[in-house]
Amino acid sequence: MTSYPTLPESLLPADRRFGCGPSKARPAQLEAISRGAEIIGPSHRQPAVKNLVGDVRSGLADLFSLPEGYEIILSLGGATAFWDAATFGLIERRSAHLSFGEFSGKFAKASAKAPWLDAPQVVEAEPGTAPSPSELDGADADVVAWAHNETSTGAMVPVVRPNTDALVVIDATSGAGGLPVDMAQADAYYFSPQKCFASDGGLWLAAVSPAALERIAKIKDSGRFIPAFLDLQTAVDNSLKNQTYNTPAVAPLLMLADQVQWMNSNGGLDGMVERTSANAATLYGWAEGHEVARPFVEKHEARSLVVGTIDFDESVDAAELAKALRANGVLDTEPYRKLGRNQLRIGMFPAIDQADIEALTGAIDYLLEQGVGAK
Repeated sequence: MTSYPTLPESLLPADRRFGCGPSKARPAQLEAISRGAEIIGPSHRQPAVKNLVGDVRSGLADLFSLPEGYEIILSLGGATAFWDAATFGLIERRSAHLSFGEFSGKFAKASAKAPWLDAPQVVEAEPGTAPSPSELDGADADVVAWAHNETSTGAMVPVVRPNTDALVVIDATSGAGGLPVDMAQADAYYFSPQKCFASDGGLWLAAVSPAALERIAKIKDSGRFIPAFLDLQTAVDNSLKNQTYNTPAVAPLLMLADQVQWMNSNGGLDGMVERTSANAATLYGWAEGHEVARPFVEKHEARSLVVGTIDFDESVDAAELAKALRANGVLDTEPYRKLGRNQLRIGMFPAIDQADIEALTGAIDYLLEQGVGAK
């Protein structure tokens, strides 16, 4: 077994979790499970759990400053389930996608496999780059889709309506709550809660516009076969009653509700973007001035505020750095497995303190000075 240097206590982050999902949960979120223990077990159709769901929905509506007529909808299964649900209940005929990494590409693949839909239009960009929504101008589609933040590469694309009448459907799984957004620019802004919201997975939530709600109802009324678990109209009907169609896991809802309350009490979305921006400035500033490290995403405006990807010179084995960090209890700095780059990937979500990002960079420097990863 390889032996790695022990980091001095002064270089260890106060919290050593830097994963890109599941992400660091604040201690108060775990305490919220204990405080809410009495509602774990009783029926989810009774007021206690419904009130909790209502708190999440109203809190998110405040966080995102939802325009009039928009609703927070939720159901089970995570963002992967939402992609399938959208192929059944949100795309009427054809979709168009920006694909610039693993997750932005997955929705396009789900649409391509749906035999009741026309083949999607897919605009591809190299991993580490961020295409412009304007590339979907005039798309022959009724849904245009991309990821607000590509979790696999650390590139972000703004939420701006292209010149098209299509619904704008945004995968915000790693961006929601940590990136700026004008919700009026989107029709479905969907996410799982295990990134910026520091909860557990197994849910999807979405801010949905009146136009998208109308589309969901129209497709439902068309007679198209839709599996019950993936029925967006069922999700809408239940969400408006502050419940889910299937039994939800209550502990993640308690964690989510506490995080949303913390966000709203600390400046709302603007306050969270200030936190992630400070984290990003610390990480990218360090990498830009480094001899053997550099940001993977070259364009400053495309560099994610919540997922930082740092490439290393070929003289350094980044995998060894990640192993040495893990041996010191500094967790989940490995790159996205399918990207195959010599890099570290660092979560910079709102719950992560800037001081811990700064400490992490110092820890990496120390390990490099000790010869860790030298080829």
